[in-house]
Amino acid sequence: MSPRAIARLLNDENVPGPRGRRWVDTTIRGQVARGTGILNNANYAGVLEWGRCEFVKDPGTGKRVARINPQGKREIVEVPELRIIDDVLWNRVKVRQEAVATEIGRDDQGNALNRVHRRRFLLSGVLVCGVCGGRYTIMGKDRYGCAGHRNSGTCPNDRTISRQTIENRVLAGLKERLLGANVVAAFIEEMVVAQRREQAEARNRRGDRERALAGTDRKIASILEAVENGMYSPSLKERLSALEAESTALAAEINALGTEAPEMLLPANLPELYRRKIAELESVLGDGDEGMAAMEMIRSMVDRVVLSPCPSGAGLEAQLHGDLLAILEACAEANPKCQKPASCETGF
Repeated sequence: MSPRAIARLLNDENVPGPRGRRWVDTTIRGQVARGTGILNNANYAGVLEWGRCEFVKDPGTGKRVARINPQGKREIVEVPELRIIDDVLWNRVKVRQEAVATEIGRDDQGNALNRVHRRRFLLSGVLVCGVCGGRYTIMGKDRYGCAGHRNSGTCPNDRTISRQTIENRVLAGLKERLLGANVVAAFIEEMVVAQRREQAEARNRRGDRERALAGTDRKIASILEAVENGMYSPSLKERLSALEAESTALAAEINALGTEAPEMLLPANLPELYRRKIAELESVLGDGDEGMAAMEMIRSMVDRVVLSPCPSGAGLEAQLHGDLLAILEACAEANPKCQKPASCETGF
């Protein structure tokens, strides 16, 4: 049985997975090089191993990535009391894993597959199952399906959709429905409310600092008056120094708050700018650097696409959620004079 079939069987039989979670195929097969997964857990063969891999930050992405350490940097200890399988079975599994990896890693002509440069599709990572909330991923040849249904059987959603079909539907939705006049009007209304709230909060913060500064200046004046009247002492001098430092800090905060921010305005022709930008990007989609750049720009505008089975029968409903900030940034490129909001909510 494949790891995927085993995971589905265990879930169907309500066998609890590690840490009480549901079983998935990766829980069983894991990653051989990193020693993860049931099939690679050396504890079962009576061995504890430290330092197999370490995590470092990728300077390009800022994300933590695993790096496999050479054998010399690892610490291995025999713990026979943990053994539950013999070396014969353990070694048979390792041989089988190596054979399967070689088999899967070849194409029809026997050439090694180039996984490092695997093609990234327009909607990779943004398709979501409306039933379980998991990801829709590529299955077979150019078809998307629910990963939860396929990998663990935990989701009843067995509907699939071709990559070309969903890409065309999303592009059509981007052009025709995502930024309609009603959406723009609703956003402008919400933006005005948010701006007025932020301006009121800024005025309150400035007023608080100004009142605190006035109080501090009064205390400084009182101490100076006491010193003039002959009441000087080291503690009084220390208190005066502290108040003067506090006054300087409050004045700096007030200057940093500045004057009231001007209202942010959207261009009156925002929908037209947006549709023109989408049409330009769609026209250059495909291979090459320009096509990849267009794909990334379109992907940035899509927060997620939720796919749910149609209640009436076969097929999938697609609900498109856009990233409005990315859309406004794209429109600003089309119209450099556009003044866009500094921040806004994602999705609509």
